[in-house]
Amino acid sequence: MPDRAPQPVDRQLPTDEARDLISLVRDIAQREIAPKAAEEEDAGHFPREVFTLLSRTGLLGLPYDSEYGGADQPYEVYLQVLEELAAARLTVGLGVSVHTLASYALATYGSKEQQVEHLPAMLGGGLLGAYCLSEPSSGSDAASLRTRAARDGDEWVITGTKAWITHGGVADFYTVMARTGEEGPRGITAFLVPADADGVSAAAPERKMGMKGSPTAQVHFDAVRVPDARRIGDEGQGFAIALSALDSGRLGIAACAIGVAQAALDEAVGYATGRLQFGRPIADFQGLRFMLADMATQIEAGRALYLAAARLRDAGRPFAKQAAMAKLHCTDTAMKVTTDAVQVLGGYGYTADFPAERYMREAKVLQIVEGTNQIQRMVIARHLAGPETR
Repeated sequence: MPDRAPQPVDRQLPTDEARDLISLVRDIAQREIAPKAAEEEDAGHFPREVFTLLSRTGLLGLPYDSEYGGADQPYEVYLQVLEELAAARLTVGLGVSVHTLASYALATYGSKEQQVEHLPAMLGGGLLGAYCLSEPSSGSDAASLRTRAARDGDEWVITGTKAWITHGGVADFYTVMARTGEEGPRGITAFLVPADADGVSAAAPERKMGMKGSPTAQVHFDAVRVPDARRIGDEGQGFAIALSALDSGRLGIAACAIGVAQAALDEAVGYATGRLQFGRPIADFQGLRFMLADMATQIEAGRALYLAAARLRDAGRPFAKQAAMAKLHCTDTAMKVTTDAVQVLGGYGYTADFPAERYMREAKVLQIVEGTNQIQRMVIARHLAGPETR
């Protein structure tokens, strides 16, 4: 029996424009991203040239207003683009998701003047963004952040350190949450900080088990001065902006997770239909066939879950609970599916000659970023049973 080539995902898309968009993304993924993924990840190469291409082709601003360089695409389409990119290389898919997250505050809460001035370059002008909420001592407890912004006339002076910043050191702008008032969530304000501002620097990238091509680093703000015109929203509104951004960002992580899981399943099916043992393909053995069936079923369930949440968002309805569910289920699915893919390949799955081991290493981080899966369970439970009693 010959090897079985992976079949493109059969997507339900709302318009012909969306179908053309997916075709464009698949073409870019096959020509520009996937062929170099393994080599560049192993070398720790960040593919800035790919992000420049994506910006030039309008893929860095898909869910935002075309008036400012976006593409007016619904979230259900944007997320499926992310899935296709992540299947080719997670560094790229996750990078687009992070850039979208970093642009969210200004695109959603910025003034008209701010949007006119900054969004065109952010969405289609080649810039790349990063989102700065977490700190060395505040991850899940983000409301306890210590980075401070002190007002000095018409400027703010920002001092502090942000941690676990995707694109730290390579981004062109940082969306920064800093304390401007009282302790707790009501004392936090959002700022748009250019990466070349005096006093902005990045530490050496973290040494990670996966996604080595995507730099994750601490970013230091040493008395960085930004004008009040770069404050996003009202003073004290920053934490609400951050949480709102994360609701959407979690859907991006869910889509990326399904992309990685789909790539792992395709690898496992291709190997199982081509690998002969005992005179026949190992895909003939029931134990392995059932494993592939379970992998495929969980992927389809995850895809349906993130798309259902996206459609709620597109309809202007509450979707925070569903976003948490999608992030939880899809990233757990990616971890399980990629682990099973390694098992299907046996000893070959444990070598770097096949991509299965890379998918498994990459999947792990998706259970951690933008709210650990333990935090997602807390979010879901609060929607079901109300806040915890103290």
